[in-house]
Amino acid sequence: MQKVLVANRGEIALRVIRTCRDLGIRTRILAVATRAKCDAVHPGYGFLSENAAFAQAVVDADLVFVGPPAAVQRALGEKTTARRIAREAGVPVAEGTEPLADLADARVAARRIGYPVLLKPAGGGGGKGMRLVAREEDLAPAWRMSTGEATAAFGAPALYLERAIERPRHVEMQILADQRGSVVWLGERDCSIQRRHQKLIEETPGPAVDATLRQRLGEAAVRVARAAAYRSAGTVEFLVDASAGFVFLEVNTRLQVEHPVTEMVTGLDLVALQLRIADGEALPFAQADVAPRGAAIECRITAEDARAGFVPTGGVVALVREPAGPGVRVDR
Repeated sequence: MQKVLVANRGEIALRVIRTCRDLGIRTRILAVATRAKCDAVHPGYGFLSENAAFAQAVVDADLVFVGPPAAVQRALGEKTTARRIAREAGVPVAEGTEPLADLADARVAARRIGYPVLLKPAGGGGGKGMRLVAREEDLAPAWRMSTGEATAAFGAPALYLERAIERPRHVEMQILADQRGSVVWLGERDCSIQRRHQKLIEETPGPAVDATLRQRLGEAAVRVARAAAYRSAGTVEFLVDASAGFVFLEVNTRLQVEHPVTEMVTGLDLVALQLRIADGEALPFAQADVAPRGAAIECRITAEDARAGFVPTGGVVALVREPAGPGVRVDR
């Protein structure tokens, strides 16, 4: 692999470019990959990174897509299919439904499952369009709002229901899988501190994760990855209750914003590993070789109006002062 098109912008584009330069790979941004005679396309995160049609188009153009195959993205991107894959792999899932036909169907299912329930888009995750419904009288307005948000975010209004877990911790496991069947987990990231289902703080080790739970979560993540024929970097997410029980949530079939948290404690370059896997190389280490050291935390800085309920807001950035010191990493 000699040249990679980076199909993204901003911090993640710079992050991928930095690793490509370290590996001696030339990059192109906002150019047609075939015209630039690239070998591969790296989608970064967001935008095209979980777009199965784009992944397939890259392959159809005789280029390498740096990420999981389109078929894997489609299967794991449809959340009820992902739940089915996890369940068949022996991984616990919360009681839930298939995509619902209409509001009446949702009412019947919610009564069967028992309130509170989560109303969630079937076509995608990331907290978009998700609603916690505590009472039956709240279901109709939640259905209307979630349908609209699901259509806007994922191009499909389909929703499903899932039993809500009281005060869970949101814990995700970073995985890597090569094209030869090897899959490893690199540890957890606790991302329980969120606003409107969007992550604000990610940290490792998780404050409620001991060695036994970490092993159980890692093994469950690997089972899901193997069942889905996963390849590349990805994240398997779980909800963990107060008694250390857990259920499968979803799989993010891409590099995530918070991947530096894992890199800081493992010493691994996840982008470099993505590129090597895409180029057909085997993982250069086994599960027993993964030995995280220390702790890392990432905090997202958001542009919001705190006096108006933390709604997103725009404006001029008058001053930026970057943190510095031992153990501090700034990606730019």
